[in-house]
Amino acid sequence: MTVTPLSPALDRTDDEFTDPSRSNSSAIGRDNSNPNSIGLSPTEFSSAVTAITSAFGDPTRREIYLFAHAHPDGISVSEVAEHFALHNNVARHHLDKLAAGGYLDVATNRAPTGAGRPSKQYTVVNSEMHLEIPVRNDDVIIALLGRALAELGMERAEQLAEEVGIEYGLAMGEAAGGSIATQRSVRTALHAVADALSAHGFAARAEQGVGGLQLVSEHCPFGDAVVEHPVMCAIDRGMVKGMLGSLYGETSVLLSSSKPMGDERCITSVESE
Repeated sequence: MTVTPLSPALDRTDDEFTDPSRSNSSAIGRDNSNPNSIGLSPTEFSSAVTAITSAFGDPTRREIYLFAHAHPDGISVSEVAEHFALHNNVARHHLDKLAAGGYLDVATNRAPTGAGRPSKQYTVVNSEMHLEIPVRNDDVIIALLGRALAELGMERAEQLAEEVGIEYGLAMGEAAGGSIATQRSVRTALHAVADALSAHGFAARAEQGVGGLQLVSEHCPFGDAVVEHPVMCAIDRGMVKGMLGSLYGETSVLLSSSKPMGDERCITSVESE
């Protein structure tokens, strides 16, 4: 399965951000020069801003991203640590954050002798830099998905939806470097999952709940269709399970709050096995 990352970056001047008459259709809100342009809803805006600020809100991380762009063959943790005078763990954190958001690809470089821990090589996903609001509501496809799942019957539909979510989540985890055996805590892995889900329109964050760690999603990219077809919640539950399986290991994932349950946001409780 191929995971299509978002296309981040910065290809417009400051004037284009502040002058609506010069903005193109990727700008926030309605483009007056294009009658077919549709503005973002408040939840879509929140989701897009969460994804961008999670990746680029830290000034050092922005510089690291630009540093990666200047090295098309890829950069390593040690190179970033040396260039920015950072501890290796801090450099790794920034790079993994960018990878989780879909801005960097991760490859494994093993030692010629086969001994020692494999190293990661980070390369930019896109050689050109673009800043765009990627939140899309593919209403026809979502409606078809909901109807198809309903036709299967609840038990089979939920099983299938979770299987698809797990498969996609595993691919997302591998894209973020999860195929390499690392000493990650479940908390660190959950933060990476939140970053990746935010990049896919969920506006997610990891936090400590009353009963343990949980993932909170403020926006559902499936829109109102998920209320009519609650089985679709199994897709993102599977994505969380798949990503955690790739980045950390076996986990127990339980959806404790959701829009179909009458709640304003979705909360997924996570417990390591």
